Amino acid sequence: MHRLELRQVSKRFGGVPALDRLDLAVHQGEFLTLLGASGCGKSTTLRVIAGLVTPDEGEILLDGAAIRDLPVHRRETAMVFQSYALFPHMTVIGNVAFGLKMRGFPAAEVEQRVAEALALVELAALGGRFPRQLSGGQQQRVALARALVTRPKVLLLDEPLSNLDAQLRDRLRVELRALQRKLGVTTIYVTHDQAEALALSDRIVFMAGGRIVEIGTPRDIYRRPQARSTAEFLGIANIVSGRIVDTSPGACIMETPLGRLTLPTAEAFRVGDAAALCLRPEDIRLDSHAAGKGALAGTIRHAAYMGSMTEYIVDLGESDLSFRVQVSGDTVWNLGDVVSLTLPDNAAVFRQDAAAQR
Repeated sequence: MHRLELRQVSKRFGGVPALDRLDLAVHQGEFLTLLGASGCGKSTTLRVIAGLVTPDEGEILLDGAAIRDLPVHRRETAMVFQSYALFPHMTVIGNVAFGLKMRGFPAAEVEQRVAEALALVELAALGGRFPRQLSGGQQQRVALARALVTRPKVLLLDEPLSNLDAQLRDRLRVELRALQRKLGVTTIYVTHDQAEALALSDRIVFMAGGRIVEIGTPRDIYRRPQARSTAEFLGIANIVSGRIVDTSPGACIMETPLGRLTLPTAEAFRVGDAAALCLRPEDIRLDSHAAGKGALAGTIRHAAYMGSMTEYIVDLGESDLSFRVQVSGDTVWNLGDVVSLTLPDNAAVFRQDAAAQR
């Protein structure tokens, strides 16, 4: 298990910053995901680590040793690309063995390592096939075996499941996580799919504009986001803006269009700070009648059955706000029904002007 560090790494393409003084530490054996929209810098970060892109500034350290100026084959990293990049004229065995042969490993060791790698990804019986004879999922496994056969210190995965259909993608991400845990290899994964990031990661790095917005565990970054951009990217979020009117240790009082709300927070707010509240659709309770003190009256404007739950859009007339609410169970509301909403008492609150970290 190995530790990777990026220190003040910057990269520009044609004068446009792709990475802006990026600081990142990847812990030994962890599965870390770089998440964000296209152009946020996540793939550039991966390519800088792999040696495919040279940063303009900054240092890259692996186990404390600088690797920024090392060629790709000496970095002890391995990368799986979105397109898999398999050699079409080579068999599965030939593809997996290629990196070892280029490094001059003895034939007997190449054969042993390839056999072990194919067994890991459950393709031992398909070694003689060519890529065109494999399914998309099997090709992805070959690409993974080719990366693992070199026994890298850091495994780099650039959206390796994005070309697969949804059902296969869900199955393979479970298998990929199980394999990573079994091997204990330090892994950095790039995706724009928030469900994938939440399901796979020990920690998530949310990026925007070549910077890190925030880092946290999947649960923390979903339940307690520190910026509006994170809250909205990681699933559906009802955002309510307001201003802090009072504070106490571990809590604050926020003036909002819904009235004054007392909220738990670890943030060191000051009176007068602009703030925002994140309400997840599944955390709002929907009732057909007044649900007690603090409940809000609303009218159903839209309903969509989605299998495991039904999503409603509820208009709150007095505040000119609309909330998306997701409800499981058999109760059904119709368009125009007057309902009651009860908000959670532990919703995330963050600074309205929260920006990416430098």
